[in-house]
Amino acid sequence: MSVLPSKVTLVDVGPRDGLQNESAPVSTDAKVELVHRLQSAGCREIEVTSYVSPKWVPQMADNHAVMSGVRRAPGVRYSVLTPNMKGLDAALLDRPDEIVVFGAATEAFSQRNINCGIEESIERFRPVVAAALAAGIKVRCAVSCALGCPYQGEVTPDEVERVVVLMKGIGVQHCGIADTIGVGTPRKAQAAIERALKHFPLHEVSGHFHDTYGQALANIYACLEMGLHTFDASVAGLGGCPYAKGATGNVASEDVVFMLDGLGIETGIDLGRLVDAGAFISGVIGRPPVSRVARALLSKRAVA
Repeated sequence: MSVLPSKVTLVDVGPRDGLQNESAPVSTDAKVELVHRLQSAGCREIEVTSYVSPKWVPQMADNHAVMSGVRRAPGVRYSVLTPNMKGLDAALLDRPDEIVVFGAATEAFSQRNINCGIEESIERFRPVVAAALAAGIKVRCAVSCALGCPYQGEVTPDEVERVVVLMKGIGVQHCGIADTIGVGTPRKAQAAIERALKHFPLHEVSGHFHDTYGQALANIYACLEMGLHTFDASVAGLGGCPYAKGATGNVASEDVVFMLDGLGIETGIDLGRLVDAGAFISGVIGRPPVSRVARALLSKRAVA
């Protein structure tokens, strides 16, 4: 039997990746409050916002106000998404601890979403990465659609590795493997992670799994068996899947923490407070948490 890691770092992407999919505006105050509640629950890595054109992602138009409103806690790292130099220049004023860039694992996805091929998209990030590193800011990448593509279908480990190598070549320091449409299964997840581990050390590789087909926890466990100890998750399961109508998106942080607690793996996160944070933002957006653990615990509280 493989030895699982004793400690896992969760990156809560709810404030950025989760909320950006919400069509109704979420107030700046609510976003700031969510970050405060997450850090109070013990989250030490929080993806706060993105510096993208408000024309394309109006939900993130208040990036500066959100970053300015957050009372930073010692030991917490705040990351932001910056797709281009304009975004990075704006982000640098708000002093993030880390920036995130995205590259698709398939030409089909890259062409359909940003109208250019993979290599050209990575070259666009080259000056962004260089400028961030020069400013002393860590750079993380995500390889999206690594386990399946809405346009191409199957994605091979070779295709994933190609993007991993390109990202490494422009100076990216951490590589996230993302199952953007949630079609991956455990062996596929392991195969993709294996390719990332050929080029990045274990502590600089992470998994980002969507739960569209109910496989996220199984995929996380499969990666734990490989020693992987950094994962993205989203409080309350915030974030839909734009390529599978009505489907869930990001794996819920509460569900991941519950599983890790049961395995005796340390996260530093208080599950009760995390459920409170999820209940808060779910109330703001007007629907119950997607997290099964949150629903179960909130129901239990209601009858206690």
